[in-house]
Amino acid sequence: MLIGIDGNEANVSQRVGSNIYSFELLQALSKLKANVVVYLKNKPLDDLPKGNKRWQYKVVGPSKFWTQFGLPFNLYFHQPKPDVFFTPGHYLPRWCPCPTVMAIMDLSYVYFPEMFKKRDLWQLRRWTSRSIKKAKKVLTISQHSKNAIIKHYQVESKKAVVTYPGFKMAEEKKKINLKKYEIEGDFILYVGTLQPRKNLDKLIEAFSQLENKDLKLVIVGKKGWLYDEIFAKVKEMGLEKKVIFTGYVPNEELPAFYQQARCFVLVSLYEGFGLPVLEAMHYGCPVVASNVSSLPEVVGQAGILVDPNKPEEIAQGIKKAIENREELIKKGYQQAKKFSWEKCAKETLAVLEEVGGK
Repeated sequence: MLIGIDGNEANVSQRVGSNIYSFELLQALSKLKANVVVYLKNKPLDDLPKGNKRWQYKVVGPSKFWTQFGLPFNLYFHQPKPDVFFTPGHYLPRWCPCPTVMAIMDLSYVYFPEMFKKRDLWQLRRWTSRSIKKAKKVLTISQHSKNAIIKHYQVESKKAVVTYPGFKMAEEKKKINLKKYEIEGDFILYVGTLQPRKNLDKLIEAFSQLENKDLKLVIVGKKGWLYDEIFAKVKEMGLEKKVIFTGYVPNEELPAFYQQARCFVLVSLYEGFGLPVLEAMHYGCPVVASNVSSLPEVVGQAGILVDPNKPEEIAQGIKKAIENREELIKKGYQQAKKFSWEKCAKETLAVLEEVGGK
């Protein structure tokens, strides 16, 4: 059986969120006994799995309107044709000669439409709805997301399948001095894209309420969209010297942040899974997270859960996490062991083989 995969989400240099999911899933799938062709708009980056008899790459053009024209044309008129096609994202090819499977991280655009640019929102709504109707199976990364997909898109329960993502230790961990990022002393850590859904304004308010004024708040992540209010909030509260924005940090440098932080905080209004939570637990950093969406699923009993709409509760959660640091670190290590990319890849392959008719 030949499996076709859209690899574009993984084929970017600065990976976050769905990019990480796609990249790590491809890495894990490449180690399994499966015949795969990865379709790309551009030449594969050097860190993607190496090609061999079982694992091949096919660069298809033109890149503009790729899922609507370039990819479908190649799938129909070039040999060999895949027996099943998998897109680890919302946009399946407009036409496809074989059955398809897609993956959806979350439905944040459904519940928080005001937090998206109008053009992006229009595209997500229209193409996701169309793709779900066409797909034989829809993979997702938490039970919470599965329930949301079933409810919003009115699909049968058996059509949506949960394949929890995992975590992979950075192969190359750099021992860096955080002074490089102007970080000295104790700090609280956030890792993720700067966007409204991450609720950073409430985190900043909570940080301002902490009794320990020696702490700093380090916000790691590249700018996403509608982020100006985050910087304005820091200025409004006079916290310019206490809140540090690092921008994007390479994966090999992230362990140093987790290992030196007093605790990690992710108080998003909505998460399909929350990969940074797993990262924090793996690297021995206590977790404070929202008590909404999928985060209680991921955190389990290994972290402090708080109401993301109440800064005072977030502040208390941070205080509690720091006070119970050693206990939470131990629980975090155990919780993180429940998730792995190898398991995710095996479950994904089983679905693809079922749909492809093996």
